[in-house]
Amino acid sequence: MSITTTNNATSPASALMNAVNPKEATSGDKISAEQDKFMTLLITQLKNQDPLNPLDNAQVTSQLAQLNTVTGINKLNDTLASLKSDYAASNSAQAVNMINHGVLAAGKTMQVAEGKGIFGVELGSYADKVDVEIRNASGKVVHTISMQAVEPGVQPLIWDGKLADGTTAADGNYTLALTASTGGKTLTDAGTLAFGTVASVSTGPTGAKLNVPSLGQLTMDDIKQVL
Repeated sequence: MSITTTNNATSPASALMNAVNPKEATSGDKISAEQDKFMTLLITQLKNQDPLNPLDNAQVTSQLAQLNTVTGINKLNDTLASLKSDYAASNSAQAVNMINHGVLAAGKTMQVAEGKGIFGVELGSYADKVDVEIRNASGKVVHTISMQAVEPGVQPLIWDGKLADGTTAADGNYTLALTASTGGKTLTDAGTLAFGTVASVSTGPTGAKLNVPSLGQLTMDDIKQVL
């Protein structure tokens, strides 16, 4: 009669593999799991080290340093995730407060209503001269607004709708074309801003979106100025 025996002892190699690849925990904190993994690995190494060639202090210190580094990174990631969540909530609250407010965002259109139109200009640097051409639906320039010595930044403007012949421009959509220069050199960091009123706010995984009928969906970063 033969007897079969089973060896239940765990070899050093198997212990190391089990330490490096533990079974997935059903619950628990991620940082704690990483700490347990490293400590289990270190203890297993110490238990199964070669007596003739044991780990020296530098190796043990290195292992502990790795543990501290991973723990610190995980804590930092958790902190950043929390800050991101708080920022998203704050961003959404700010967006909701902007409902029914007028805003300026990058754009080349202007809507004239009751003979008046609102728009803006944004300059990245100082300009000796800024000209804004206002064109009707057919592309004809109906009016030009000229400004001198314009500082960098956002400047809202109102057009009274007055034309060269003394009449008032018809209500409707117009386009804007800006030219800015300093010392005779054309600036490339200048542009026009379109005006619109925030009608509602949508929230989702990508953050808050401002629904502006005349401009479309905008993010908080798209808003150059609130009027």
